[in-house]
Parts: sequence; C-alpha cells; structure tokens
Amino acid sequence: MVARPIQLRPVYSFRFMARLGVSMLWHDKLKLAGTLVGVAFAVILSNFQTAIFLGLLLRNTMYVDRVEADIWITPKNTQILEGNDGTIPKNVVPVATSVKGVAWTAPLLMGPAGLKLPAGGQKSIRLVGTELPAAKGGPFHIVAGKTSDLVLPDAMFFEDSRRERFGGLNLGSIREVNGHRVQAVGFTSGLVPFGPAFAFSGFDTAREILGRPSDVVNYVMVGLARGAAVDDVVRSLQRTFPDQLVMDRAELKKRTILYILNESGIGQSIGMGVVMSLFCGFAIVALTMFSAVVDHVREFGTLKAIGATNTDLAKLLVAQALTCALAGVMIGEAIVSQMVTNIRGPELPLALPAWLMGGTVAAMIFICVLASTMALLRVRAIEPAMVFR
Repeated sequence: MVARPIQLRPVYSFRFMARLGVSMLWHDKLKLAGTLVGVAFAVILSNFQTAIFLGLLLRNTMYVDRVEADIWITPKNTQILEGNDGTIPKNVVPVATSVKGVAWTAPLLMGPAGLKLPAGGQKSIRLVGTELPAAKGGPFHIVAGKTSDLVLPDAMFFEDSRRERFGGLNLGSIREVNGHRVQAVGFTSGLVPFGPAFAFSGFDTAREILGRPSDVVNYVMVGLARGAAVDDVVRSLQRTFPDQLVMDRAELKKRTILYILNESGIGQSIGMGVVMSLFCGFAIVALTMFSAVVDHVREFGTLKAIGATNTDLAKLLVAQALTCALAGVMIGEAIVSQMVTNIRGPELPLALPAWLMGGTVAAMIFICVLASTMALLRVRAIEPAMVFR
C-alpha cells in the first residue's frame, strides 16, 4: 500500500503553518530582533524623510490655505506667490466684483523686503500688504497684538519664531524695512515658507515700503457668493481678464508645489532617501529570512518528509514576513510619531498624515513578502531525504 502525504485541510492550513512560522521566529530571538530593527529602521527613515518633504511643501502652500480667497487673479507668469512676478492694474478689483458669482474682492501687495538689524546687516522678509479693515490677506495665527493695530502709522506684524534673528524684536520695537521706519505691533506664528518669513502691514504702508505705484497691485483675491460654482466663476473671470491669470485655490497650490519641486530639487533628493531606506529594509528582511532558512534547513526538510508541500512552506514564510512587517511597522511608527511630535516647530513643520502611516504599513508588508521569496527559492530546493543523511 503506497503511503500518501498528510493533507492539511485548506481551512486550517494557513493557520497551522502561520503558528509554526511564528514559533520558529520566536525560537531564534536574535534573528527576530535583527529583522524587526531592520523593518523599524526603514519605517523611521522613510517616514521621517517624507514628513520633512510634506512639511516643506506645506510651508509654501500654508498662505494659500489660510487665506479665505476661493479664486486668485495674478500676473500671467505667476507660479508661486512671492510678489516678484509683476503687477496687475488696480481697476481689476471693482470689475471683478461685478462678475456674477463673486461675493467680494480684495487687492494684495506682496514682495521681498530687507529688515535692517540694530547690530548691522539685514534679514530678508516677505512683506504682505493687506487692505483694512477686512484684512482678507492676513495676518493669521496671531500670538501677540491685534489685526486692527495695523491701522496705526508704519505698523507691522512679524514672525514670532524670528524675533531673535530680527534683533530681539518685541511689541513696540522700531526697525527699518527698505529704509522705511516701522514699528512692531504684533506677531504671527508658523508663517515661514521655504524662504523669508512673512510680515504684514496695512495696504498703504506696504505700497510705500515696496515702492509700488498707486494704480497697480500684485494679486487680487476673490471670494465666491453662496451657491456659486467655482469653475463657472473662474471661466467668467478668465473671459473678463484675458491678460491676467485666473485660477482657483487648488490650481494655485498645484502650481506652487510643482514650482518648488522643479526649482529646488527637494523632491529628487528626499525621494532618493526614501527609496534607499525602503531598499535597506528589503535587504535586511530578505537576508535575515534567507539565513533563517539555511540555519533551519533540516527542520524544513522534516516538514517536507511528513507531507508538507512547497505551498505549505510558502504559507509559513509569508506568515513570518507578515509578522515581521506588522511588528516592525508598529515599532517604527511609534518611534517616528514621537520624533515628529518632539521636533515639529515653525522652522520645521513636519507632517505625518494618516494616509502616509497607512501607506507605510502596505509598503512594508509588500516588501517583506517580496523578500520572503528569496527564502522560498531555497526552501523549494530542499529534499526530504536529507533528514536521514
């Protein structure tokens, strides 16, 4: 009578092989620790790099996010709101207000300026001139002072995190900006783009400091009326102002992000770091699992001798890969979340969204399962007869 291999019922097969695989992992605690360290390292490095990348992008779109404007009218060549891309006629403001679906419009002045330090030298700022009392263009995230204080002559708001860099600024401090005497009447927090920090003043003060003629503005902000469709209003404004660029908030953010990626090379450098960290995790898991198979080749041979198929052993390896991936990700995510919480600040606004953490789990599961295929190739070559040698 011919002996038949033991057939594990499919409904229990994976569960049995998974329990066996986890037991084998736990038996060799040193290799398990090495694998978990490798996975956690890959998670920490890739997440932290991505958090820096997202934080840098958010730094440059934060102003657009915080302004109430649904639509922007800008010069034709605008890629990012810096104020050095030209001007548009001021009469765009009343004409835009008359377009159907527009609730309000507000002009905005913006441009680079130099703040003279008491000890000599100067620091760059990005000055925003907002029309009062509505102050649709800011300031935001006020930590000292009131927006209404900007009606005072030569009044300005500065970034709170740059107070020491600006020579120990305090409320009432006097400085020169582009040779114009100004007084600090308030401070904002967190408005630090990838470049000079934002500073805010009234519209007329900004016009004097930036040297803008009275008949031009840098940008026009547009707010939608209740029930108006943004796409319809954008098309109407585009027909009304063919010589200007009209775009909604999403399009302006997209242009800003593409400009940062293309001009700075941040995406390429950080992206390469993320790829290398994931590759390190793959290499560590693959080598650890392969060496574990080599060290336990007789055990795998025994399993084959009592009827386990290559498919059953593949289930065992996949279970080990899933265990390492999930445990390593939990450790890595816990560490990187704490790191981001402790390090995050106005100068480094790290972003660790839920979708990134969820994507990391999926990525590490894929990498660990893929890495287990190297061990599977070795398992397939094991002969059951070797147990008796």
